[in-house]
Amino acid sequence: MPPSLSIESAPDWSERTDNTTAGLPSLGGRRPRRPLPLRTIALGAIGSVLLLFGSFGAGGTLIHDPILGSGPLSVLRYGHGHDVAVTVVYIGFALLVWAWVRLGRGVIAHLVNSRGVLWATAAWLGPILIAPPLFTRDVYSYLGQGLLALNGLDPYGVGPSALTGPIPENVHPTWQTTPAPYGPLFMGVAKGVILLAGQDIIASVIVMRLVLLGGLVMLICALPGLVRHLGGRLPIALWLVAASPMTVVHLVGGPHNDMLMIGLLSVGTLLMLNDKRVGGIALVSAAMAIKATAGLALPFLVWMWASRLEGPSWQRFLRAVFPAVGVFVVVFGSCTALAKVGFGWLSALSAPGMIVNYLSAPTAVGQALHSLVSLFGETNIWPFVGATRTFGSLLLVLILAWNWWLARVGGTEAVRRAAIVLCCGALLSPVVLPWYLTWGLALGCAFAWTPRALSYVVGASIALVLAYYPDGEQAMYNWPFVAVGIGAAVLGSLSLVRFDPLGLSGVFGALPRTAMTVAPPTTPAPTTELRETQAAQK
Repeated sequence: MPPSLSIESAPDWSERTDNTTAGLPSLGGRRPRRPLPLRTIALGAIGSVLLLFGSFGAGGTLIHDPILGSGPLSVLRYGHGHDVAVTVVYIGFALLVWAWVRLGRGVIAHLVNSRGVLWATAAWLGPILIAPPLFTRDVYSYLGQGLLALNGLDPYGVGPSALTGPIPENVHPTWQTTPAPYGPLFMGVAKGVILLAGQDIIASVIVMRLVLLGGLVMLICALPGLVRHLGGRLPIALWLVAASPMTVVHLVGGPHNDMLMIGLLSVGTLLMLNDKRVGGIALVSAAMAIKATAGLALPFLVWMWASRLEGPSWQRFLRAVFPAVGVFVVVFGSCTALAKVGFGWLSALSAPGMIVNYLSAPTAVGQALHSLVSLFGETNIWPFVGATRTFGSLLLVLILAWNWWLARVGGTEAVRRAAIVLCCGALLSPVVLPWYLTWGLALGCAFAWTPRALSYVVGASIALVLAYYPDGEQAMYNWPFVAVGIGAAVLGSLSLVRFDPLGLSGVFGALPRTAMTVAPPTTPAPTTELRETQAAQK
């Protein structure tokens, strides 16, 4: 176990980690605890249960389902029954978002502490653990790629269609013949899941979800230390990345291997901040062996290593970069050897490029240019998209280089620059999928946030979840639906920082007002027991 996460320095989820009770008197050596926001937790839990029930008909269900294929629940998969299931999913999502915004109000106003956010997270995630895949079918691709590797085929050379059976047949048509774009460590994880659950596809989905959930556990355990170094507030950090609908619906409901990547990335970054250099580089290298995106953070960790050394700047850099590269080679090579796969994943990284949607800024510009030119005659979209994607990649390289140079002081500045580059990597990637927002947020959540900035995250999270239908097909070109999604995102964003953004209090009478500003923690009125204790001390 890494030293920074040992039992002796285990995360303290009491009020002290929230930096909100300094100076408060203790009662018998214990600090007073705020009550849990039970109504808000229950509201989100009801939303998660509705997501669970609706997913049986509207989620990424199986083509030949041994449970829902026949019997009374089969009605949820067809016709009006399917429409009801879709409606239930969206009602559940609305309740979950409502609860998340209410929880965020309490966190901003210092009325909800870390313990309350953790209880909410557990209550909201519980029902999702046994749900069919939500808003995606990627987990079937993971399982198909693991099955390929387990059968001695190269997942970086062929797609799941090379095999037959319940797992390959449920892979989305787009990925049937597509090689795996994931690192060797994840191929080993996928093989392990298949070995453990066999070809029982329902059990395999649940086991994969539980394995990937380990990434969220790592992230939660790393946050107290990251917040301590980076100056944020633990309840806000937890609210942003643990209780978020992006986590509940996409990372866990999906599930997606990004969850395991950001867990390793966050713990590795914490180790670097704690001057555990080899361990930090090793864990972030392992994160890159899950998904290549984590490699964007590695150059910044070298500056953090160099900042701990003495001597001229260029000497410190050289003394840091060579051992860091050595650690990376050992870790990545070991992952490749243990997974028994080759290096074909490097060429397979371009596989997702076949997806074209406007969540990617370069792709959106290419689509817009193509639409304008098409007014004067039919043209092929790929030259436009290809050119703007190339420009976006060059821009990302420039942003990476500039931020890397500014990060040469090391320490927290290097972490901040790494978070910026991870966010830019998501936005400027040729393909952007909704859960990519979590890459930079995994580190960025530990910095200080203003309420307005938090409201932007709320709006983006709502819009990105609604960019896809519950069955995993994209909804971005259903313009009436997009308009509703944007409206919901704006309403959710305003609701975090503004009381009654729709002005309903004047229509339906006075509504209970919730504290909406970042107020400093106040000392509670002394109870009888506290007054007696203070009198005795005097």
